[in-house]
Amino acid sequence: MKRHLLFSLLVFAFFFASGQKNIYESNKFDELSNDHEVLAILPFLTRLDLKNDLTKEELRALEKKEGLAVQNALETYFSKRKKKKKFTVNFQNIKNTNAILAKNDISYDNMDIYTVKELSAILGVDGIISGNLDLNILLSNGIPTEFSIIDYFLGQADYGRIGIKISDGAIGKLLWKYEKQITKKTGKNTEDLIDRMMKLAAKKFPYDRPKRKERRKMRKANQP
Repeated sequence: MKRHLLFSLLVFAFFFASGQKNIYESNKFDELSNDHEVLAILPFLTRLDLKNDLTKEELRALEKKEGLAVQNALETYFSKRKKKKKFTVNFQNIKNTNAILAKNDISYDNMDIYTVKELSAILGVDGIISGNLDLNILLSNGIPTEFSIIDYFLGQADYGRIGIKISDGAIGKLLWKYEKQITKKTGKNTEDLIDRMMKLAAKKFPYDRPKRKERRKMRKANQP
């Protein structure tokens, strides 16, 4: 009985530690984000590895579609949470974000050649939410419902990986990053994935109002 309990605790500790490693936060987050008021959410840079025979143009169009779907899903999540006054920052409307980028001849195809500082200045925001998406399915169309144990052992139960990051607009420094593997359990489509993913990270999200209040209290308490 004791051995079984010890084994269970070790397994729990392993998965807990693994989960924590998926989230990075800069030790200078509070210092650099203290004056942040507005963040922009960019379309995610996507890399698709599909079995279909597609032209480069068709593949690029699908990658853009998936990247925009994540951008939209994040805005939806933040909008819902913002109504409950959960965040210390606001989020630029993604229609405005994409329109400003287009006016400055910045498209999905060339967005990655611009620095965070440049994009923040162009968009007039204090920070940038961006990320990468690696997929072997079209997540926006939904995750396949069929599954077999053979898929699991062949490594076909995993559909890719997503990384969300927040960078400071003034100096371009990475402030926060959250990575997660995409499987059948992480969500049935893009919006569901982002909703579940961000809820799991809610206590670790750096702009969460209660969390920032706690950290400010700790800083004041530690001041001489």
